[in-house]
Amino acid sequence: MINQKINSIDYKELYAQYNWFAKTYPPAVQAACDEFFLPGFQFILAGISKNINTLMDKDAYFVTKIRIDKLHDMFFRTSEKAVEIILDKILGKPNSRFNLNKLTDLEAKIITAFNDYMFNMTSQFLSPAPPTLKRTNFDVVHLTFLIKDIEKNRVAKFIITLPEELLNPETVVSQGDKFDYGAFSTSIINVSVKIGSTKFKLKDVKNIEVDDIVVFDNSDINHMVIKFKDYEKEINLNPNLGLVIPVENEEGEDNMAGENSSLWDSIEVEMGAQFDTVKITLGDLKKIEEGLVVDLTSIYDNKVTLSVENKPIARGELVIVNDRYGVKIDEVIVQTPTNELPSAEVQQSNGLEDELNDSFEINDNSNSQSESAPQPQQGEQPASEEDEFDYSDFELEDEDI
Repeated sequence: MINQKINSIDYKELYAQYNWFAKTYPPAVQAACDEFFLPGFQFILAGISKNINTLMDKDAYFVTKIRIDKLHDMFFRTSEKAVEIILDKILGKPNSRFNLNKLTDLEAKIITAFNDYMFNMTSQFLSPAPPTLKRTNFDVVHLTFLIKDIEKNRVAKFIITLPEELLNPETVVSQGDKFDYGAFSTSIINVSVKIGSTKFKLKDVKNIEVDDIVVFDNSDINHMVIKFKDYEKEINLNPNLGLVIPVENEEGEDNMAGENSSLWDSIEVEMGAQFDTVKITLGDLKKIEEGLVVDLTSIYDNKVTLSVENKPIARGELVIVNDRYGVKIDEVIVQTPTNELPSAEVQQSNGLEDELNDSFEINDNSNSQSESAPQPQQGEQPASEEDEFDYSDFELEDEDI
């Protein structure tokens, strides 16, 4: 993380200096190439960087180091493909496959002489070294060019490394805001509005049904959180009292599972709720930044999505229960079941199958429907919707268990 912060600062400086590099070096580099080889190659400035590792990744280079003074050097790095492109055009394409490690003396002298000539053309932009320097290591700037054989349309990398200490680039200075932000106050952007969250038992997640009401303990009818990309801001709201509904607490509701509850049923997971994408003007967003109460009445008509571990499980409409927000479910999002079950449930399931096999004798003359799935007896409850959710869909933290 520290390196990323340092690099981001360096890059901000290069952004402001880019225009000077782009106007200064490409013409000199192109002129050096045209004079040394005659026209036929094109040099294109592809980027400026202080990190050489990403530039040279997975490439071999012919490197020429040229002394500027006792403390400073310039480096010219010609990629293997660039060396091949240059030599093929100057000497003709050889019969054997090109290998940078098997350059002849003539080939090496051609590339070295070209880099020397390039140095003479580009060193004019360097400033004299300060007389009182005591350092031996200096920051450098890498100019990455693409050298292109115009006739054959082949392209490769060519990198010039300059000592930053000897550079005096012109920096673009901002002249201030060119536009009045008020002119964009009616422009619309899409944001997310987070309502709140609550702890929910897995057995309740499995048994969630249409018309159920989920109340979010971590919510406040006077506040929500607006999110735009990485930006989050708590917003002050005038609650819509038309959403208030009376709710009676039913005794025994927490014992819904009774004696059949298991360890997995009692585990709590965090359920969150947020509106589907909401449209808001930049003017309203500016008001939010200033801490004013914002009228977002229009968002109340939007659907709310409930999610656990970023997995949507239900959708519904916003309601207010006492001083908390809630959601009245009107759609349960059925999760695709997986074949993986917790080991305890697998054993329980296998035991149940053995009991069923012992209790029922299968008649060979019965139809296929009765063989595949015995019909429930009168008074028995059909299979519940518990199978719509799979415990393996949710990643549980230690504190939930």
